[in-house]
Amino acid sequence: MLLLDAGNSRCKWAYVENGAWVHHGAVDNAEIAALQQTFAGLPQPVRVIVSNVGGLAREQELRQLCSLWPVPPEFVTACREACGVSNRYEEPSRLGSDRWAALIAAWRRVGQRCLVVNCGTATTVDALSERGEFIGGLILPGITLMRQSLSRGTAQLPDVQGQIRDFPCNTADAIHSGVLRATLGAIRHQYELLAADGVAVCVLGGGAADRLQALLGMPLQRVDNLVLEGLQVIGETSA
Repeated sequence: MLLLDAGNSRCKWAYVENGAWVHHGAVDNAEIAALQQTFAGLPQPVRVIVSNVGGLAREQELRQLCSLWPVPPEFVTACREACGVSNRYEEPSRLGSDRWAALIAAWRRVGQRCLVVNCGTATTVDALSERGEFIGGLILPGITLMRQSLSRGTAQLPDVQGQIRDFPCNTADAIHSGVLRATLGAIRHQYELLAADGVAVCVLGGGAADRLQALLGMPLQRVDNLVLEGLQVIGETSA
């Protein structure tokens, strides 16, 4: 089984045999076509399970990429219930496939009330009840996107890396600290709401997770590749 997580910035993939990832990798979206050469060296998968948040143009790229094999890619969409997770979104199918897969992966891993935080181009902060109900969540700009938006939208704020400080005294640190504090505040607020009704854990993943993990100060399980893990659960459950 081949799993594809086509996000806003990168495409991650994993080839699964007997439940184990035997090959995996990631490329920037601008280089997706290069995966065709990589995939040519893989055995033909029985199924191809895809999460795509890049729209129709990205879907066409992925279909072309998978045309190596007579196996049509299966594009995951959120539904009312799957893999032990129920979806209370007002329109269940409008929940992003990446968020849906991450929720399913988190529930399979912890099986309890949890906050599922995925830190990529966007940061998503989604809550699962003790019964596996997705009860709602937040979407906010990711750490890099916040920093870049300040640079693009202002005349004198540079897009540079700084350090986190309690009271920053230079512009780079002020931007970096502000971006991190805003993200941490959103996560902590949602965690406090969720934990008010019972014991909860945070499941943290995504490319920016390293910058947040030591600062969150809550029960936490770090899980990289949440979306790919969720796609694997979906594929195995629907086999």
